[in-house]
Amino acid sequence: MKWAFNSAVMRHLLNFWPPFFFPGIKVAELRNDYRYCRVELKGRSWTQNINSTQFGGSIFAMTDPIYPLMLMGVLGKEYLVWDKQADINFITPGKGKLTAEFWLSDDTVECIRTATQDGNKHFPQFIVHIKDNDNQLVAEVNRTVYVRKKAKYRAG
Repeated sequence: MKWAFNSAVMRHLLNFWPPFFFPGIKVAELRNDYRYCRVELKGRSWTQNINSTQFGGSIFAMTDPIYPLMLMGVLGKEYLVWDKQADINFITPGKGKLTAEFWLSDDTVECIRTATQDGNKHFPQFIVHIKDNDNQLVAEVNRTVYVRKKAKYRAG
């Protein structure tokens, strides 16, 4: 089932969205099937913290809407998808450009569809690793997403 925006349009919209544009967050890749996304955070002097490293809020923000967006693209208009909760573990200071990759496997999508087919709420969790240019782990973000079929698409 197609979603309202193709992935190229969505990627461009996100790149000009103020919470991404101003801190230098860029959706570098969003595949047509919404199953993979790569997000980058540029190293900008005005978004550094007092220690001259990436501001933690920008690191966290680069993961914010991505899994719900991907799930909307895969599941289609029949589903409500929201961020529910998240936490971040800062491993080492982030310097320079940082990268986060997001994946949706067939098994994950099938699990979500099965868990929500009767109208139940489902709360899948996703771990996102944010790495620097040397592929060193900078932060780990645990995101929980709320997924449920919209009332008009529920059985019974």
